[in-house]
Amino acid sequence: MREHLFMIIANNLPRLAFFDRMKPTFYRLAGINIKGKCTIWGPLTIRPIGCVKNIEIGAGTFINTEVRFGVPAARVVIGKNVLIGPRVMFETVNHSLIYDENNGRSSCAEAITVEDNVWIGAGAIITQGVTIGLGAVVAAGAVVINDIRPSTLVGGVPAKVLKKIGNE
Repeated sequence: MREHLFMIIANNLPRLAFFDRMKPTFYRLAGINIKGKCTIWGPLTIRPIGCVKNIEIGAGTFINTEVRFGVPAARVVIGKNVLIGPRVMFETVNHSLIYDENNGRSSCAEAITVEDNVWIGAGAIITQGVTIGLGAVVAAGAVVINDIRPSTLVGGVPAKVLKKIGNE
């Protein structure tokens, strides 16, 4: 009940600077582990209901609008000073390609880790088991299915290395 109440409040506050400063407090009260001052414009979608405890957000992180977390059984850990664009999705579960007549499709859940100083562009999809390394950049619209090395720019579907950036 507590999660529902505070998620509803946070997700429905008007987009004004005053309320933007309050949103992380309401998300924290809902149960998200927020490790310091950050900016969350929201609304956030967290599925399934009751799993906000599976999300950790580092200090200095910025989360734009309409970001989705699919976290039924595995965590999403976001480091410090991460920039997350609008409509980014973090999906910790995948289903088997094989359909079993008696049990349907099995599923597999694995955590997602986003290290410090990462930038994830608008509409990117981050899939289960992925680690995005320190200072990496994910281009808008990319689908990340493998780990990303530090200080690397990736893009495309599936995401591929486009270039090395900065010093590792």
